[in-house]
Amino acid sequence: MARRGESIELAVLGLLHEGPMHGYELRKRLNLMLGWGRVLSYGSLYPTLKKMLRGTLIEELPPEMTPVSRRPKIVYQVTPAGTAEFERLMSDVGPAAWEDDDFGIRFAFFGRADMEIRLRVLEGRRTRLQERLDRVQSQLSMTEAEVDRYSAELQRHGVESAQREVQWLSDLINAERNQQQHGPAAPPATP
Repeated sequence: MARRGESIELAVLGLLHEGPMHGYELRKRLNLMLGWGRVLSYGSLYPTLKKMLRGTLIEELPPEMTPVSRRPKIVYQVTPAGTAEFERLMSDVGPAAWEDDDFGIRFAFFGRADMEIRLRVLEGRRTRLQERLDRVQSQLSMTEAEVDRYSAELQRHGVESAQREVQWLSDLINAERNQQQHGPAAPPATP
């Protein structure tokens, strides 16, 4: 499983490839990327930024003064070492790339990854979800009589969500393979 800090580093490096940003903007964009269920605090972001500065993955630009604030805003940009680290992290196709914490961030930057890497990550994620789905379905049938209706509904909802994601991943994989054979095509619609 990827360390949370490594996932944040990947996200920060990916966002800074779009252009320099200050901490507040990075946090806002990261929280949008992570989704409504997970919020990144300044207590997680700023130590990661400091570590990345020490590792020369990012650098500070001269501070910006804004009329609203007396404190200057520190703006960060990616360095050549940060670009190399981003490429290294994006080329990792092992189990960490398939896990819930890392997959969404990695997927957000798929446009910068090689097609073979995208396929391996998508296939790994689909396999992992299918295994989880099979396990939950077998447990659901064994425990259905033992749980109240709300617990059963929650389990059913989990199964349906996993089935939708497996189908979505299968559609993405098919689109990637078609693109590989026939050239660029539009990605499938999201569920």
